[in-house]
Amino acid sequence: MTSGRLSVVVVSRHRAEALRRCVVALRQQIGATIELVVVADPAGCAAIDAPDLCAIVFDRANISQARNLGLARTTAEIVAFLDDDAVPEPTWAARLMAASQMAGAVSATGYVLGRNGISYQWRAAEVDGMGQDHPLDLPGDGPYVLTGSPGRAIKTQGTNCAFDAEKLRAIGGFDPCFRFFPYEPDVHLRLSLPGPTVVPPPALVLHAFLASARRNAARVPLSLHEIAASTAVFLRKHAAAQIAEGRDALWHEQSARLRHLRRRLRLNRAGESRLLETLAAGWADGLARPISDLRPVLPAGDALRPLETTASGAGRVISGWSWQEADLRAEALRARAKGEIVSLLCLSPGVRRHWQVFVPAGSWVETGGVWGRTVRDRPPPLGQGIAACHAAYIARISPFRPTASAG
Repeated sequence: MTSGRLSVVVVSRHRAEALRRCVVALRQQIGATIELVVVADPAGCAAIDAPDLCAIVFDRANISQARNLGLARTTAEIVAFLDDDAVPEPTWAARLMAASQMAGAVSATGYVLGRNGISYQWRAAEVDGMGQDHPLDLPGDGPYVLTGSPGRAIKTQGTNCAFDAEKLRAIGGFDPCFRFFPYEPDVHLRLSLPGPTVVPPPALVLHAFLASARRNAARVPLSLHEIAASTAVFLRKHAAAQIAEGRDALWHEQSARLRHLRRRLRLNRAGESRLLETLAAGWADGLARPISDLRPVLPAGDALRPLETTASGAGRVISGWSWQEADLRAEALRARAKGEIVSLLCLSPGVRRHWQVFVPAGSWVETGGVWGRTVRDRPPPLGQGIAACHAAYIARISPFRPTASAG
């Protein structure tokens, strides 16, 4: 892989505001030239309509089919995928592209931050023929060139991954049998022989859990049908002799998940019974669903315009107290107007845990107590003042985001 350009495909459905925010973050990528393809419902396409990106209207609940539409339209040698409810750090594209260009690489994946924008949701793992993850302990920043172990492939995370576009097209891209899960493990098990996967941990995205047709805003599932159906298809393709074992594991996992939600009073007994019924119906669907006859995905267009950037490469870190928030946000807007990548730390007295988001106006905003925890498994920094918080904040984010003038 030698291209200096990265294709990025974002799939969205009925989440126009999240999609718009994702595109704002992509326009702040530094060190990489991006062509952007968005596959979304009509409202989503209208929300991000611009001449420097490609918008494909698609309004079906099948992320694999949508990704294949995007894959066909991309023209760079490397294609990356990002979810609409995720926002990448400004160095994400450059790091993922550099990893993908390492000799022999067929795919690359970075780490994923969870809803609080600080703790890791996902790092690195292998996946087996049962679709089960096996976490990998990778110390440091890498990048790591990995080939998997017997019976397992290195897994990329769907909201933070890149592939050799030609090789991905050659195996038929993503299997439409997997409408939202587990489409990545299927790709990895089909793609694992040609070459390694590279893992650069600092290629970070922040992944929020937003409401969808499958779960509400409190992360309570609305249906387990597609999880069960896709699991059944996956086992039929990759572990046919272990279907019964896989079914039992699925029932155990989802039943435990529902009991946990009941204990936390997010689900009642009637809701639990209804969801288990959708699990059983989905399993029957998956056993009957035809296995796709995958054929190569053919390119479908000429080179796209590069996505216009709104980032100069300079960074600005702004810190202050919660009662100064209006003034701090106004300063952030002025800095953004100059093309600076803005990180805003808004502190309150006390020990409230820290939380980081990327706001639609284009700034990274972290809130919390001056003595509040940032990383959950570390003790709270009792006794420090706002200057120490500011210094610690810069030290934590500077590996991923500019924090000072570009020179």
